[in-house]
Amino acid sequence: MGRLDRCYNIADLREVARRRLPKGVFEYIDKGAEDQIALGGNRAALDACKLLNRVLTDVSDVRLETPILGAPAALPLVIAPTGIAGLTWHEGEFELAKAAGRAGVPFTLATGSNTPMEKVAQESGARAWFQLYMWREKELSYELVRRAAKAGFEALIWTVDIGHGANREHNARNGFSTPYKINARSVVDMLRHPEWLATVMGRYVLAGGMPEHVNYPERFQSRFTGGASRKGGHATSLRADKVSWEDVDRLRDIWPGKLIIKGVMRADDAQRAVAHGADAIVVSNHGGRNLDSAPATIAVLPKIVAAVGDKAEVIVDSGVRRGSDVVKCLALGAKAVLTGRATLYGVAAGGQAGAEKALAILKDEMKRTMAYIGAQRTTDIGADAIWRE
Repeated sequence: MGRLDRCYNIADLREVARRRLPKGVFEYIDKGAEDQIALGGNRAALDACKLLNRVLTDVSDVRLETPILGAPAALPLVIAPTGIAGLTWHEGEFELAKAAGRAGVPFTLATGSNTPMEKVAQESGARAWFQLYMWREKELSYELVRRAAKAGFEALIWTVDIGHGANREHNARNGFSTPYKINARSVVDMLRHPEWLATVMGRYVLAGGMPEHVNYPERFQSRFTGGASRKGGHATSLRADKVSWEDVDRLRDIWPGKLIIKGVMRADDAQRAVAHGADAIVVSNHGGRNLDSAPATIAVLPKIVAAVGDKAEVIVDSGVRRGSDVVKCLALGAKAVLTGRATLYGVAAGGQAGAEKALAILKDEMKRTMAYIGAQRTTDIGADAIWRE
């Protein structure tokens, strides 16, 4: 029996990932910011949300198929952008994308990924979305947008909740940064995890060097040197901190596909996003990784759904670990859920097979939960399923 066969839920996959990955890599994906308040708040709010079972109903044909942004998906789920996937498994983004393709759900490639966007869009078999961070030299970001459109990505997600960067103190304690840098602490960390060293970092080195942010524009890459990459360097300091709704207009002008604004936590911001041409918004507190004082996403979700109405699709992320969590989000008005850590634990545990295992677990749990609440289709999931005191 393989280690994936002994994984019965996302928590089991997380434990396999924890054991396999260097501490710096694992805590980068597993932890939030500062005191982990927002991280814990996401889970606490989902746990506190209860569902009412419905009895004596026909649940012989429960189906999870859901249209997302006008195209079919096998379940109401999208794999979120996770830029460090390529450090959890060799070409981890590509493994995740292939798993998404097999499962019939969209996959989002992060700006800071280590796999070329063209490979993901053209070879993975998944509905490919691209996630954007805006650089201070915005024309460099527009280069990425045009390149993604040319490669065939169907949707663009602009992540807007970045402020002045995140205070993730565990990274400093672990000597961890992105791109991955060689220092005393990271060397010790790697040596304590020989399987990861051989199958991930070793493969990158044998292929020609350390993993790089291969999708950064060449003009951007050429500015940096450092211990982590022949071209790239730590670019957080050059992310745009002077942005406005006019930037949404600009993206709407140059992007031909679906435009999604991610990181919305206020109803008025959601309304503005729709007014400026967004096809969807993602209610997100970045998985508790940025503003540690942020409320849970499902706490603000209903007001945002009410504010947007049918003018755009509302997607939600942060904290989802069970299929029942997905059902709760749909009952509160979301069209679909972005999952980041759940599938990242999967790919860290077993590459494409691990990611497929994570998706299969969520799908099975969701189907079972829908049967309990008497919903044969995702469109049957309504607010009446939520128990309120």
